[in-house]
Amino acid sequence: MDSDLAGQVISGSNAVSIAIALFLILAIFLGVRIVPQSEKHVVERFGRLRAVLGPGINFIVPFLDRVAHRISVLERQLPTAQQDAITTDNVLVKVETSVFYRITEPEKTVYRIRDVDAAIATTVAGIVRSEIGKMELDEVQSNRADLIAKIREQVRAMVDDWGIEVTRAEILDVNLDEATRAAMLQQLNAERARRAQVTEAEGRKRAVELAADGDLYAAEQEAKARRVLADAEAYATGVIAAAIKESGLEAAQYQVALKQVEALEAVGKGEGKQVVLLPAAALDAFGDAFKLLKGKAQ
Repeated sequence: MDSDLAGQVISGSNAVSIAIALFLILAIFLGVRIVPQSEKHVVERFGRLRAVLGPGINFIVPFLDRVAHRISVLERQLPTAQQDAITTDNVLVKVETSVFYRITEPEKTVYRIRDVDAAIATTVAGIVRSEIGKMELDEVQSNRADLIAKIREQVRAMVDDWGIEVTRAEILDVNLDEATRAAMLQQLNAERARRAQVTEAEGRKRAVELAADGDLYAAEQEAKARRVLADAEAYATGVIAAAIKESGLEAAQYQVALKQVEALEAVGKGEGKQVVLLPAAALDAFGDAFKLLKGKAQ
C-alpha cells in the first residue's frame, strides 16, 4: 500500500507540474501579441481601453487584457457615390464622388463611430450639396479643381475627431438631366452661330478696309504720276521759254512747225488703205520748217 500511495503522490505531482506548465504556456500565448505592419490592435481591460498595439511584438497581461478590435490601417476606398445637388441658377446636377481614407487613431474610430464608411459617405454628400449650392453651373464645370479642394478640406476637418485621415476626395463626373442638356446644347449652337456671324462680319469689314486702302493707294500713285508729268511739262516749258529767249521767235516757230510735221507723220502711219487730206496750212508748215532749217544751216 505504501508503494501505491507513493505512486499516487508522484502522479499527482506530475499532473500539477503539467498543469502549471500548460498554464505558463497559455499565459505566454495570451500575453504575447504579434501585430502585422498593416494593423493596429485595440486592447481592453475589463471593458475599458487599455492600450493600442502597434506593429511588431507586444506584451499584455494574460486573462486581464484582451484584444477587442483588430483595425487595418491600409488606405480604403469608399464605393463611388452619386448625389443630387442644385446650383444657384436652379440646375439639378448629379455628382459622382470617390473618397479614399485610412484610420490613423483606432481608439477614436472604435469608440466614437459605428459605421465608418456610411458616416464618411453622408458627410461627403452633405458637403458636396452645400458647396455646389453656392455656385452656378458654369462655375461648377470650370472651377472643378477649386471645388474638389474645398470638399477635401471640409471632409478632413469633420472626420478628424473619428481618427480618420482623408487622403483623396474626387469629383468623378457632373451629370445633367436631359432637359438641361438639350437647353445647353441649344445655347451652344446659338453661340456658335453668333461667333460665325461675327467672324463673317469682321471679314467683310476687313475686305472693305483693304479695298479702301487699295483705292487710296491707287489715287496716291496717280497723283504722284500727275505731279511727275506736271513737273516734266513745266521743265519742258521752261526749256522752251529759255530757247525762245535765246533764239527769238524763229525757234518757237520752228518748234510749232516740227510738231505739225510729227502729227502728219502719225496720221500717215495708220493701218490699211486710207486717203489723207492735207490742208494748205500743213504744206505751209512744211515750207516754214524747211526755211527755218535752211536759215539755221546758213
